[in-house]
Amino acid sequence: MQRVIGWKLDRGERKALLRRFPPRYPDVDADHVTLRGWCEPEEPLPPEVRAEIVGRADDGGGLEALAVAVDGATARPDGSVFHITWSLDGSAGRRAPESNALLVERGWTPVEPIPLRLIPAEWPY
Repeated sequence: MQRVIGWKLDRGERKALLRRFPPRYPDVDADHVTLRGWCEPEEPLPPEVRAEIVGRADDGGGLEALAVAVDGATARPDGSVFHITWSLDGSAGRRAPESNALLVERGWTPVEPIPLRLIPAEWPY
């Protein structure tokens, strides 16, 4: 079975972040930071990392994401940006994977870096 590896947000910290960054759209994601998709079952989980939220992006059309620096870098190995899909409007056809294009094509508004506790994890693709 194919899977995704990365890091899940600490659930207690997630609650505080949702208060700090109230979601703009009805479908709240705010769940994880992807390292790599389509991984084989034997691929190990990523190590623990130092992470921080460094920016926020909103396309004004139903998609919001937070840019994340992992061990000081925002660039993922696949060329996209480490991020958390924050909220979206699924009824308007918006999907979480669109966050990659939003951040690469439009960038983000910097925020004062906010330390983030991430937990190595996997989930189904």
